[in-house]
Amino acid sequence: MQQHTYQTLLDVSKRVNWRIDDIIGGDKKLNFSKPFLPETFARTEALAFLSDGERLTLNHIRAHGYLAMFGLVEECILPFVNMAIEHDAGEPHRVPALLQFAEEEVKHMELFRRFRREFAAGFGSECGFIGPPEAVRDAFLAHQPMAVAIATLGIEWMSQAHYVESVRDDADLDPQFKSLLKHHWQEESQHARIDALLLKELARSTTPEKVDRAIDEYFEIGAFLDGGLKSLAQLDLESFERTTGRALTPDQQEQFLHVQHQALRWTFLGSAMRNKNFLAALGELSPKARARVEEASAMFC
Repeated sequence: MQQHTYQTLLDVSKRVNWRIDDIIGGDKKLNFSKPFLPETFARTEALAFLSDGERLTLNHIRAHGYLAMFGLVEECILPFVNMAIEHDAGEPHRVPALLQFAEEEVKHMELFRRFRREFAAGFGSECGFIGPPEAVRDAFLAHQPMAVAIATLGIEWMSQAHYVESVRDDADLDPQFKSLLKHHWQEESQHARIDALLLKELARSTTPEKVDRAIDEYFEIGAFLDGGLKSLAQLDLESFERTTGRALTPDQQEQFLHVQHQALRWTFLGSAMRNKNFLAALGELSPKARARVEEASAMFC
């Protein structure tokens, strides 16, 4: 297996680097006649009481939440990277690589804002989202650095796997939305490997007991995010009824919330906890840590 260093990852990042204007604007627009998210994430087919048109509407609403969620997690990750920059580990390429990382995170935040603005203009109906972002960010960063590093590593590998495993070969999806996820993945692939190096740095000065506590706090971060995902499912229901003008029955609402909450859990939690690269990094940290995360992942599938 290739051993990545800050220098090699910085070199790759400089080659990959793209501009937002290259992928959005002009004739590069979202096509609302096509789904944006793969069914593995949207899970609209499980809702038999929806028409085909309503399933497409729900897919788009879920895509809005996807854009907003990744914009939100970028705001959580950026301060963590900035804190890592302040720590001198004696590696000459470390700070330049982290500065490149931080610059790309800022670019990604603007990328998702641009797509959300285009979505709002084309969709024509307001979609709710959880927040405020500052409260989510502060709750995320309130945990010890190793727990934050583990959560960040899971998010980065998750975004990479979303494109490679679920989006890239799905010919039914809107090409413009696929382009967004492709370009995001191209840079997140380097970010995930840098996160793994940061986690190894933290592991050098820790103990098995501290690793156990970090995993405890990682689960606390996951539980906090899961609460937000439950709220997002409710907001998506409200967005769906407002957009379609259809009032679901109480039984239909209950099924909608159950299916969509579980879909959100898989998209943003389970797919990270089952990611082979994330689990491999945890295994290097502690076989026990890997086993605990694998066992807990079952509830988010």
